[in-house]
Amino acid sequence: MKPASRVSIFGSTGSVGRSAIDVIRHANRLEPRFEIVAIASGRNAEALAQQALDVQPRIAVIADEAQLPELKARLAGTGIECAAGEAAMIEAASRPCDRFVAAIVGAAGLKSTMAAVEAGNHLALANKESIVCAGSILLDAARKAGVSILPVDSEHSAIFQCLGDGRMLDHLTLTASGGPFRLSTLDEMARATPAQAAAHPKWSMGLKISIDSATLMNKALELIEAAILFRVGAEKVEVLVHPQSIVHGMAHFKDGSVIAQLGSPDMRTPISLALGWPERIETEVAALDLAQIGQLEFSPVDARKFRSIELARRAVQMGPAGPVILNSANESAVSAFIEGKCGFLDIGWAVEAALDHFASSDLASTKCTTLEEVASLDDHGRWLAGDLLKTAPSRAGGVATWKG
Repeated sequence: MKPASRVSIFGSTGSVGRSAIDVIRHANRLEPRFEIVAIASGRNAEALAQQALDVQPRIAVIADEAQLPELKARLAGTGIECAAGEAAMIEAASRPCDRFVAAIVGAAGLKSTMAAVEAGNHLALANKESIVCAGSILLDAARKAGVSILPVDSEHSAIFQCLGDGRMLDHLTLTASGGPFRLSTLDEMARATPAQAAAHPKWSMGLKISIDSATLMNKALELIEAAILFRVGAEKVEVLVHPQSIVHGMAHFKDGSVIAQLGSPDMRTPISLALGWPERIETEVAALDLAQIGQLEFSPVDARKFRSIELARRAVQMGPAGPVILNSANESAVSAFIEGKCGFLDIGWAVEAALDHFASSDLASTKCTTLEEVASLDDHGRWLAGDLLKTAPSRAGGVATWKG
């Protein structure tokens, strides 16, 4: 019998983290295949402690130091180590494991992901912002450490499975469900609430990523991630709206062949692939019944309603700093929307305006060769979006209008 594969899960209480634990729990019922080294989350001590009691990691870490007393109290007498704060997150990420699941949402996951890579831990990458903001830094570190990066996003997992050796590749296709506002008008979108924006028709995800899916910014970030991970130009990555969410990605080859990966819209499939590769792991994902589905639809993105895809391409053209500003401005604007400080359409307006302002600034030539440069740009993008939102169209009773 092979020794158990050691796994650390950062972002364990989020949707990807919970799905990863579900995959591991099911696999271990069939045979003792995985053991958990570390789990980590942001600020929910109760949920983290409950997970720790369930999966028995060696250490449970919470980013919010104020939550450490509660975490310790809930895990007292269990033998599970408890820690909190940024330094503790980095130390736990550095502990040896066979697969590090990087599932912390946003740029907040970058430092722990980098620490895991530098320690030689192979990545199961769900934190797309790490690649978007610091792709060259992360990939260089992975090469030096001999670390593999296996994508967890369903679209990138699909492309990974379709590519083969990559010879004669022409372009890639990522699919998007279209989100909750696929059939809505701009006026309806302008009046949308956070709850409406988070009501994804196909995927069960956290609040921030659900809103990103409603603006299609999640797909825009995935476009950048695909270009970096698979070493193709951003112009070689197309996005199609596919409301059934059955085809997750396609590789188009110069001989006319198109290879697609299909599956039920369930994150446990790409997570299981990343955890078990090069083997596949049995999951409890529902079998795909194409006869019952009957029809698969595809259409281009409506750029008038969803500017994010075009903004991603523009950010890439700006150089390494562009995607950092795109991501940080978006995170700032999404937070403002959740807090009721701006309208839904103001999110895209703020991101576009931030890119406009940044393009003419001295910082636009930043090469992003260090994490310190990335962090500085990240702060600047957040500030820029926040400042611009003070003059957002919704504050004047208007509706954000696009330039495109």
